[in-house]
Amino acid sequence: MLDLTQLARQLPGISKHLTQEAHAGRHRLDLAQHLMHRAEAHYAELVTKQQAWRNRLIFTAAEPVEDLQTRVYIAPAPPVHTVIATDGSQIAPNHHEIAYCYLINVGRVVLHYGESRHPLLDSLPEVFYRPEDLYESRQWGIRTEEWMGYRRTASEATILAELACNVWAPAPALPVPTIAMVDGSLIYWFLEPLPTEARDRILCTILDAWDKLQAAQIPIVGYLSASRSIEAINFLRLEACPHEVPNCVTHCPPTMPLDAAGKPIKAPCQVFEPLRDAALWASLLEPGQRSPLWRSSAPILDQYGPHTIYFCYVHVGTEIARIEVPAWVAENPDLLDSTLSLTVAQVQKGYGYPVALAEAHNQAVVRGGDRARFFSLLEREMIRAGLQNVGTSYKEARKRGSIA
Repeated sequence: MLDLTQLARQLPGISKHLTQEAHAGRHRLDLAQHLMHRAEAHYAELVTKQQAWRNRLIFTAAEPVEDLQTRVYIAPAPPVHTVIATDGSQIAPNHHEIAYCYLINVGRVVLHYGESRHPLLDSLPEVFYRPEDLYESRQWGIRTEEWMGYRRTASEATILAELACNVWAPAPALPVPTIAMVDGSLIYWFLEPLPTEARDRILCTILDAWDKLQAAQIPIVGYLSASRSIEAINFLRLEACPHEVPNCVTHCPPTMPLDAAGKPIKAPCQVFEPLRDAALWASLLEPGQRSPLWRSSAPILDQYGPHTIYFCYVHVGTEIARIEVPAWVAENPDLLDSTLSLTVAQVQKGYGYPVALAEAHNQAVVRGGDRARFFSLLEREMIRAGLQNVGTSYKEARKRGSIA
């Protein structure tokens, strides 16, 4: 059990630390606002400098594709529209269970507004138990649990594209505005360090699904709540750089010397670290406004082909959300405006978070009771098949109940 008495003794220290951080954060925010004001006057020059010295930068900075002073109010969504969403959950493999396997469950949601059509709310479970499913990733040094997470991401994209392409089959006489939403980023940075063959297995599946969405002209949207990204604010490091050119490799090598406390000395452009993008835009946007559009510079996007990711920050009323779309959506102003309108409408309907994503999560999540029933069904099937010594390990059995 958690000892609340001992825990309570540590809380004053946490409170003092958070108070100090709040004061320091206010100072960092003031610096970032000042640098933003300076950069607004010559942002095109900074973009040119960023493009010329991109290979010499030791940080990843997004590139603005609109004036930094851009503030656009999001128009209301049309009364008739459709929103599609998927989200996934899983049961991880466990050697102490009755069988070594894993399950991926993808929640599916289709919500029609302004029409007399029934919504779709269900989930698609899939069990992986064959050796090629369980041990294939080990040839690349990837644990099965980690590979399961990658396969879940690919399954979410594939099922989302299938839903989107079938929801209007046959197509209506007049096109109904439709978006396909996923929870989280469309930039799968976690695939970057993987071996090429392993990365392609996952990424090609995702990009194939996106090709289908593009062909159907149904935008895919990545919605990030409480984003911790610093891609946009890193662009201001170009303004803060004291050198004539931002040649980080020469002026600020990755292995910076240590200070008296033994910590690496920060580069002179890191004056507002660890401030996040969302904190800066919270001070610059009014409710219902979006920021300028940015093109991400994440290295993994080199593998995305035509599906480079753009993003903007939107004040949805309750928070600053980061909304990501592929290039073919961002480069079509009408499609982008429609996509943002439907996304903000989802946030309003969900009282602060897109209702379609919340429902997709609720459909996908595997609770403790579901997990127990799954293994109970599996145990019954194994006994029916004549297998002997079916049961959990002694360790697992003892963890489920206390003797003392």
